[in-house]
Amino acid sequence: MSAQTLWKTSVVTTPEAEEAVAEMLAAQVAPGPSSYTDAESGEVTVSVYTPEAPEAPARRIASLKAGLRRLRDCGLPTGAATIRIVKLPRADWAEVWKRHFFAREIGGALLIKPGWIKRKPKRGQKLVVLDPGLSFGTGQHPTTDYCLHELVRVVRARPAVACLDMGTGSGILAIAAAKLGCAPVAAFDYDPQCVQTARANARRNRVAHRLRITRADLTRLPRRAPQAYDLVCANLLADLLIAERDRILARVKPDGVLVVAGILQIEFARVERTYASAGWQLIRSQVRREWRSGTLVRVRAPGSRC
Repeated sequence: MSAQTLWKTSVVTTPEAEEAVAEMLAAQVAPGPSSYTDAESGEVTVSVYTPEAPEAPARRIASLKAGLRRLRDCGLPTGAATIRIVKLPRADWAEVWKRHFFAREIGGALLIKPGWIKRKPKRGQKLVVLDPGLSFGTGQHPTTDYCLHELVRVVRARPAVACLDMGTGSGILAIAAAKLGCAPVAAFDYDPQCVQTARANARRNRVAHRLRITRADLTRLPRRAPQAYDLVCANLLADLLIAERDRILARVKPDGVLVVAGILQIEFARVERTYASAGWQLIRSQVRREWRSGTLVRVRAPGSRC
């Protein structure tokens, strides 16, 4: 592909408003927003890229400012809310963006890499090939990374693992579970684009016949689950984890493991309290940047064998 010019529209905001700002940029400017978090300031820059210059930059900025005001009116702290529209230098962006993605090993059991990297798995490693796209999940985000490590940990500790991936995004967790021998493996997402992408990734990794990926709304699932799983990964927003606690727990076996992720550090305590009140205990946790993830198991009564 020849070198080309791109236009970048970005908004500097807070971690709390990151997702809402991303949705606003996707709706008003272009799909596929990306985010960058400054480790020192904690500020998040959400950006979208377009090959064409905006027809009316002042009008775009005014529209984005109005959107940010609506977010503040809804109670979201938008922080600096600085809006920038800049012209980027000519480059072969199809190659430049690939520099930010690399092969990763998970606990020695998995090798996850984009398709353009030729690295081969070591003996005993299972390979997952996943190219970045619009659906969340390449294994590099702290929350996905935690889920992958917990998946490997659980598989090593149990002879057979049935796995459910809630909010599957790209399908990375379900695909990794199938590669590691989990069965059955089920996954769902509310976004039809994510479901389509996850199914395509499963086919590419030759595990489509070993897992089931569906479109589903967690808030509308039956409160009594038709099946429970040894491992449930719930990489969801804190509010959803709290509001739908009972639906989530109904899908975890009594001796099963629940991994919760996708949670801002400042919101994690609410999630932990909600599950503790249902008899579930946090046994492991990890904080990376502004994100915190955790692993929960059911508290066993003294003297209980189960």
